[in-house]
Amino acid sequence: MVRQILFLLGCVMIIVAPLVGVIPGPGGIIVFGFGLGLVLKYSEWAKRQYVRFKRRHPNKGRWADWGMRRSSARRREARLRRDGGMSDRLAGD
Repeated sequence: MVRQILFLLGCVMIIVAPLVGVIPGPGGIIVFGFGLGLVLKYSEWAKRQYVRFKRRHPNKGRWADWGMRRSSARRREARLRRDGGMSDRLAGD
């Protein structure tokens, strides 16, 4: 029950983000990010869609991970620095 409520709260935050975005400042981006984080955490369907998006658009997925401060983004960046960037380039071929 709590998972469903948090998922719905995330959906509401995503819907409300453009309205908050009208107010001066970065509020809309922050509200959207928190909403997206909740939806991704509590919805398997959303996770699959996000992974599909990241595979199609790796650069956009990297920016989204960085913006959400995901631990996977930190691990990936550390691996890229350590390997000189070749591991992800080879995996994408």
